[in-house]
Amino acid sequence: MLEWTGERIIPKLLKPTNGMLLEHIARYYFATPYIHGRVLDIACGAGYGSHMVAKDRKRELIQLVAVDNDEDTIEYANREYHHQKIIYQQADALDPDLPGKLGMFDTILSFETIEHVADDRLFMDNLYQMLKPGGKLILSSPFGRGRGMPTSEPFHVHQLTPAEFEELFDRFSEKEIYYQRGVTFEKPRDGVRYFIGIAVCTKADH
Repeated sequence: MLEWTGERIIPKLLKPTNGMLLEHIARYYFATPYIHGRVLDIACGAGYGSHMVAKDRKRELIQLVAVDNDEDTIEYANREYHHQKIIYQQADALDPDLPGKLGMFDTILSFETIEHVADDRLFMDNLYQMLKPGGKLILSSPFGRGRGMPTSEPFHVHQLTPAEFEELFDRFSEKEIYYQRGVTFEKPRDGVRYFIGIAVCTKADH
């Protein structure tokens, strides 16, 4: 069993009504319709989300590569959330050689990852290179005080502002920004405060 540090969600150690767990699962439900072909789940953690979308979209899915930088976490995911179409692999999201190692994908999922990395621009470059023309990136992040500013979360390098978050996707041909509130995703409503953004972006197909 993985040790609980608070950095990664481990469903088997949490009550099913745990708010953080429900939020994480909701993001995978949100992404499910976009799952097809060859898929990357970067910073997959314990593997429950990769397993969930692989089961739900097994007909549309050719292969799902689930990557995390922690060896123990990958071993746990392989054991607890094994699926014939999933390959669990240890890798660093900021490795400049990552696109060469992993190849190209039709869909890339990146949930609650970018706030953990020191160089979010390098991270985005890697994701962009690995996305096939016409492919979709679904990426979420909590909002905060901005790039380079301290955060109260011990595992977060920084948390982007909503404007900085939107800027990440300027090179994509299409981008849709939603806001997560509990298990729901919506366009912003007046008077409602949102803590998490989720983007659905398409890479130009030429």
